[in-house]
Amino acid sequence: MTADTMTSRLLSGYGRTYARQAGITLRDEPSPLYRLLVLTVLCSIRIGADTAVAAARELSGAGFRTPRAMARSRRQDRVDALGRAHYVRYDESTATALGDGARLVLERWHGDLRRLRDEADGDPDALRGLLQEVPRIGPVGADIFCREVQAVWPWLRPYFDDRACRVARDLGLPHTPGGLGRHVPPEDHARLAAALVRVGLSRDAARELRAA
Repeated sequence: MTADTMTSRLLSGYGRTYARQAGITLRDEPSPLYRLLVLTVLCSIRIGADTAVAAARELSGAGFRTPRAMARSRRQDRVDALGRAHYVRYDESTATALGDGARLVLERWHGDLRRLRDEADGDPDALRGLLQEVPRIGPVGADIFCREVQAVWPWLRPYFDDRACRVARDLGLPHTPGGLGRHVPPEDHARLAAALVRVGLSRDAARELRAA
């Protein structure tokens, strides 16, 4: 199977970004960027991706779509929203992290993550470092945010982290960001990164892709 055929199958079968699954229409605007940050926080612990996505939807449905709304919300309301998504065990600590993170975004970047982007000044490593100042986000979370946000921050492309590249290698694909990026249009880089991660989380997906 050629690399182009494999990447086409990845995009068609698994190429939905996690932001889209969470109901976020990602744009280079404060609210959707903040909602992606919230999703990143939720995905940054050992919990299923579907549960994290459901929790992001619940928080958004509760009206916590901006750092100001999140910071002003009651901690118990955040805990309740997480509980409705069955985001249990970590619900109280995550509710605290979300409140603290919202206040940081307000104080440091005036509620607008485009200011964080500008502070990084075109340096992906600097961006990852800044993201890790947000409570609960570590190196893995920084990669999650960057994989997704490249859809609206073209200067990050192609962003394929070590996790995505390992799956690409196992599928017989180029396993460097540049090598992967050459096989799909730039606007599909985020979708391909998400597809590789999804396949890596599935026991059967890689086998099904090879057999298709």
